[in-house]
Amino acid sequence: MFGLGFQELIVILLLALLFFGAKRLPGIAKSLGKSINEFKKGMGDKSDYDDKPKEIENSDIPLKKDKED
Repeated sequence: MFGLGFQELIVILLLALLFFGAKRLPGIAKSLGKSINEFKKGMGDKSDYDDKPKEIENSDIPLKKDKED
């Protein structure tokens, strides 16, 4: 798992416990899990956009012309 061994994971968890405290650590883990879940949903959901560009109908915007020197 990410090239980390069991001992490294224990050290990281102990440092997190000391830094955040026992009361806040479950809430932080819960919000981190929700964030990862939403990120995965967002990466997999392709219904929000189209792959094809939309054509512009009846455009009143003038096109830029190349300047001839």
